[in-house]
Amino acid sequence: MTVRREQLLHAAADLLTRKPTSAMDDVARAAGVSRATLHRHFSGRSALVRSLEELGLQQLTEALDAARPEEGSADEALRRLVEETRPLAGFLAFLVTENQLFEPDAMHDGWRRLDTRIEALFRRGQEEGVFRLDLTTAWLAEALYALVSASAWAAQDGKVAARDAGRMTVELLLGGVRRADRP
Repeated sequence: MTVRREQLLHAAADLLTRKPTSAMDDVARAAGVSRATLHRHFSGRSALVRSLEELGLQQLTEALDAARPEEGSADEALRRLVEETRPLAGFLAFLVTENQLFEPDAMHDGWRRLDTRIEALFRRGQEEGVFRLDLTTAWLAEALYALVSASAWAAQDGKVAARDAGRMTVELLLGGVRRADRP
């Protein structure tokens, strides 16, 4: 990937994280290039999104590696995972939303690899007796993606402080919405 292309992708990710419905003209303007230059690199929005998906998967894989989900207790590993993905939460929200537009059989193998590792964390937590057994690991992984995405949107809209979003995500995922003192 050339430096120019990488710069375009980072500018696009930054804009689309904040304004997911932005047009290619908006992306070109945000990147400081002409629409023609943008189209030399990406034939259209679908090509741009696919390239952003590659970048996002690379960054998410790095965050997952840094979280070390195989180490320590499963609930602490989950806390590390949410913390490592917090800077990418808005980008993840965009990618998860855009990914819904593609056919299921067109799912990128990178998502499958991430899902496998995250589901393994939840499975380990179930085996350790920490996580519920009545929810599938696939559902727990989807819930994690959804909560991380929701935390990004809530922080962007000023509904929660960005510094609290990760903690709130983990607490809701681990504890649900029921009060702890409820019989």
